[in-house]
Amino acid sequence: MEVLDILIVGAGPIGLNCALEAKKNNLTHVIVEKGTIVNSLYHYPLYMRFFSTAEKLEIDSTPFISTAPKPGRQDALEYYQGIARQKDLNIHLYEKVLKISKNNDLFDIETTKSTYQARNVIISTGFYDIPNTMNIPGEHLPKVKHYYTEPYPYARQKIVVVGSSNSAVDAALETYRKGAQVTMIIRHSEISKNVKYWVKPDIENRIAERSITAHFNSELIEIKEHTVVFRDEHHQIHEIENDFVLAMTGYLPDFDFLRNSGIDLQGDCLNPVYNSETMETNVKNLYLAGVVCGGKDTHLWFIENSRMHADLIVKNILLQQ
Repeated sequence: MEVLDILIVGAGPIGLNCALEAKKNNLTHVIVEKGTIVNSLYHYPLYMRFFSTAEKLEIDSTPFISTAPKPGRQDALEYYQGIARQKDLNIHLYEKVLKISKNNDLFDIETTKSTYQARNVIISTGFYDIPNTMNIPGEHLPKVKHYYTEPYPYARQKIVVVGSSNSAVDAALETYRKGAQVTMIIRHSEISKNVKYWVKPDIENRIAERSITAHFNSELIEIKEHTVVFRDEHHQIHEIENDFVLAMTGYLPDFDFLRNSGIDLQGDCLNPVYNSETMETNVKNLYLAGVVCGGKDTHLWFIENSRMHADLIVKNILLQQ
């Protein structure tokens, strides 16, 4: 079996950037990805636009050309998948990594299709695969959606949107404009300050004019076949008619996978232990890159500020050779 210099788990933008750095430095590598290239971006809402401008999403000094001030999902798919094709990166798709084990100075990596050995492993798996569940009765019902793609299925339906972040606001506005009756259930006292600055006035104005109903300081407590039950800021219980629940409550990294790989997790946010100068975890030669570094705080790292992880990791690997 060939011993790879680097095995990278995840073909997102940062995983691709790690592979590009490995290739430039003549390090043998493979990316193992459970879905398609930039799989998380592929599953974003169809009309999603990034907060960042195109140049801040670039990797490997390859220009990201976009006709819009803020690139959208399709722009990003074209860009990142185009880089993977042009640079002929070694990527194994639709293959999930099941286990990473350290055996002396080498890692044994077991996947759904094969086994590998590598001197170094980079985990760059993002956080979009595991919904942050509400853990309430009825959350398992088919009408509950933790992923939102487009508004058309919700025309003329009674929609409850849970949350106040970008994904929740986008879902509320888009479904409202396609004829849905939208109610937002929001734990906090206001729309999140992190909502895109060009969208925030829109949602606030729609709430102010009561085109969209918003219950602040409120909590969904039960989902039924044709209704939902929530507690308002005065601790009163309400039950309203409902066809669909869009639970935009965020997503989490696969903490079990990190633990089983030997990585220590600390604090309430389950922050993975790593050296910020090298991105090496408490397991020697096992590295983290991208959003996964933030634990439950998934707003800490994103493409724009984690592109540098690839350079830090590869420099440290070369120093140890």
